[in-house]
Amino acid sequence: MKRKPNLAIVGATGLVGSTFLKVLEERDFPCENLYLMASAKSAGSKVSFRGREYIVEELTEHSFDKPIDIALFSAGGGISEKFSPVAAKKGAVVVDNSSAWRMDENVPLVVPEVNPYDIAKHKGIIANPNCSTIQAVVALKPLYDRYGIKRIVYSTYQAVSGTGLKGIRDLEEGLKGNDLKAAYPHAIAGNCLPHIDVFLDNGYTKEEMKMVNETHKILGDDHIAVTATTVRVPVFDSHSESINVELKEPFELSDVRKLFAASPGIVVVDNPSENEYPLARAAAGRDEVFVGRVRRDFSVENGLNLWVVADNIRKGAATNTVQIAEKLLELL
Repeated sequence: MKRKPNLAIVGATGLVGSTFLKVLEERDFPCENLYLMASAKSAGSKVSFRGREYIVEELTEHSFDKPIDIALFSAGGGISEKFSPVAAKKGAVVVDNSSAWRMDENVPLVVPEVNPYDIAKHKGIIANPNCSTIQAVVALKPLYDRYGIKRIVYSTYQAVSGTGLKGIRDLEEGLKGNDLKAAYPHAIAGNCLPHIDVFLDNGYTKEEMKMVNETHKILGDDHIAVTATTVRVPVFDSHSESINVELKEPFELSDVRKLFAASPGIVVVDNPSENEYPLARAAAGRDEVFVGRVRRDFSVENGLNLWVVADNIRKGAATNTVQIAEKLLELL
């Protein structure tokens, strides 16, 4: 677009919302007017952005009466379901970080390194995928394009920041010996909880089915067999994933590593002899997806094992959302 866009942040005082602002500033995202919105509880608070102080306003149905081009939402599914259509009707393009719109057939589900072409199909709302799915498909996309994928087995080790400030506090207090259970049904310190989101009738959790369904939608292929086990672990930042992939075509490990190294958004850390592999602490604060422990799975034909790590608040939420907004600017 010829002019700088007017931008709104919904959920501006939350963990992801505040990271939106940090990433926007780091990436020098163009912005004419910025509007920060949150619940009545947070309204009136002050937030600094690019050396200027902004007052957070209460989100209402009239918040989008002002001219807004792009609205970044991270305020929960219920808020998104209610207010995203309001914003879109008023002319804003919503990039939503909740689960509300991800599987809606009329809403693109986008990871810019994977399916940027889907952005152009939007009808006012674009969905940001689940954090654990984002980093997985960044690693899987080059494999899918080159070899094809028959089956995927996900095992995730997800940080407490994925649950927001409550999860972080549960772990902080647990490490002090105070076992809070504000975010989880059990103490997180010293535990691995194979329970993220609610359990469904099929025995899977909602988080696990998100990974299955979102992988199909983002890659545009419902024929891939996908299963997942998602686990919350006592780590503050960055999700780690063991991904077992059964490819359709034969491969050489050297070619796979070269493929990863040449793919956007991926950093290869794969030197086990020197104890070098992706680590949660190393990925924290970074926007890339780190891939290592690349090795053949000898138990199946064309099997491959990967260890994939990324910052779940940045690439898994805020940065991916801002990257979508950057792509949007090319269309507006």
